[in-house]
Amino acid sequence: MRKLALSDEILLKLDKPARYIGNEVNSVLKNKNEVKIRVAMCFPDVYEIGMSHLGIQILYGMLNSYDDVWCERVYSPWVDLDKVLRQEKIPLFALESQEPIRDFDFLGFTLQYEMCYPNILQVLDLSGITYKASERKEDEPLVIGGGPCVYNPEPIADFFDLFYLGEGEKRYRDLLDCYLANKESGGTRIDFLIKAAQIPGIYVPRFYQTEYHPDGTIKSMLPTLLNIPEQVKKEIVTDFKAAYYPLKPIVPFIKITQDRVVLEIQRGCIRGCRFCQAGQVYRPVRERELNDLKHYAMEMLKNTGHEEISLSSLSSSDYSHLGKLIDFLSDELKEQKINISLPSLRIDASSLRIMEKVQDLRKSSLTFAPEAGSQRLRDVINKGLDEEAILEGSRLAFMGGHNKVKLYFMLGLPSETDEDILAIGELANKIAAEYYETVPKSNRNGRVQINVSTSFFIPKAFTPFQWAAQAGRDEFLDKAYLTRKGISAQLNQKSIKYSWHEADTSILECVMARGDRRLSASILAAYENGALFDAWSDFYNHDTWLSAFAETDIDIDFYTTRKREDDEIFPWDFIDCGISKEYLLREWKKAQAEEVSPHCRTACQGCGMNQFITNL
Repeated sequence: MRKLALSDEILLKLDKPARYIGNEVNSVLKNKNEVKIRVAMCFPDVYEIGMSHLGIQILYGMLNSYDDVWCERVYSPWVDLDKVLRQEKIPLFALESQEPIRDFDFLGFTLQYEMCYPNILQVLDLSGITYKASERKEDEPLVIGGGPCVYNPEPIADFFDLFYLGEGEKRYRDLLDCYLANKESGGTRIDFLIKAAQIPGIYVPRFYQTEYHPDGTIKSMLPTLLNIPEQVKKEIVTDFKAAYYPLKPIVPFIKITQDRVVLEIQRGCIRGCRFCQAGQVYRPVRERELNDLKHYAMEMLKNTGHEEISLSSLSSSDYSHLGKLIDFLSDELKEQKINISLPSLRIDASSLRIMEKVQDLRKSSLTFAPEAGSQRLRDVINKGLDEEAILEGSRLAFMGGHNKVKLYFMLGLPSETDEDILAIGELANKIAAEYYETVPKSNRNGRVQINVSTSFFIPKAFTPFQWAAQAGRDEFLDKAYLTRKGISAQLNQKSIKYSWHEADTSILECVMARGDRRLSASILAAYENGALFDAWSDFYNHDTWLSAFAETDIDIDFYTTRKREDDEIFPWDFIDCGISKEYLLREWKKAQAEEVSPHCRTACQGCGMNQFITNL
């Protein structure tokens, strides 16, 4: 019988102690003496966030399907337990076995957003694992990272032994077999890393050296050993039929952010929005078969007891069999009163007709993401959405019983003008007017509520906007003020509420998203000075980061507001994600010319992803 790492006395003092006891429904317990490899899979944020992530569930189930592997979980301990672990000198532990992370073979991080970087160091620190990979001893776990942030891993490269580029179902077995073979032959840590670096999709930072120009831009980045590839190519799943999917996802004891069954219906996106990293790097689009999804849905609901199922993808409307899947789920789940949620729907009549079949239609507000207020700027970002479609979608929603609409926009997009910003309020006003014009007074359920939210544009790697300059802090705040002023001038202003994201965190995220390896020292300095849970506004302290950048001689503007030349070498150019730099530059030029590119099913834009399509 396993023993909890924390005493009852400690657990009773913690906020939500169920975060740390494990043993949830469908969690996997194995005999450590009967496996050859132990993996601790970490989401570097609080339990409720990490437990909501589908990628962790997939890797957890897949790795545990191997008889010789035991994969356990660990999350960033909340600040109350962080303090206790330090005071009591208790090492950070895995949920399943309750044993120290330092005793594992691998510590894997899924890296979903840049603001979690200090939490990586927290996990290493509390586990007693050396921060820098180059200084780790033979008996320390191998630290591996995966997820969207590894499409520019350089700011955190010093802390990782290796990174996995692409989709985890493809190469993890090869990597583990390489580790076992090296272990059985008596090989060292370095021996394994040299062999791992030759596996497709695996990047080992210590074997690459970057040279810089006097102005701080990159001159070259090349491998330091023979047989190490100059470019690391991402790995993708081309056969979903054979790929693992978790039919018994873990069911937590406490409420989490996404407390429902998640059914991934497809990967990739056809749309080509120029600001969206996910839409670019997760190409090409691959759909799951309808019959498989029907089976997965019913099995997961049976195995979890959840009362809601969410259909997950970057653009659910583009799934070819969405209508048939909704019909099936609606018929099967009607008596069980299980809700169906449809995130990532586009604003069009066909999507809204599908939504009418969803049981919780009247319970939730409708979310639209126009991203920009004016048609000119929507063309610049290649949103593929016009005002009439937005208004028609709103009209149909109001006729279907909605009176709440959420609108998401970005401020600071390339070429944005004051007129584009003021158009946000004008569009919100037109949507409010649609409600009053469409719904008879006798049928209205109170005043329409339009919630406008703006975030600040962050240029990301492998997007056409990777060349774009980010706005400065004061400029961002001026844009938010102008947005609020524009909304206040509207006839229906009382029906419109406005909120905006913090400018400081957006700037820091940009630094990390486009940074190079020199930032590792800054992240370590910030963590040692108290940075932690920076994704949570209550904990973020911008002065801590300013001090860290000053201490490590980093110029923030170099990574944010500086203009990039067309031929500049980026820190992520050593990665082959399938999309050519020539295509991205071509799209950047088209954005500046306000030209729209059709989506993938209309006309191929020659992005380079055909190399994967031939294998589908």
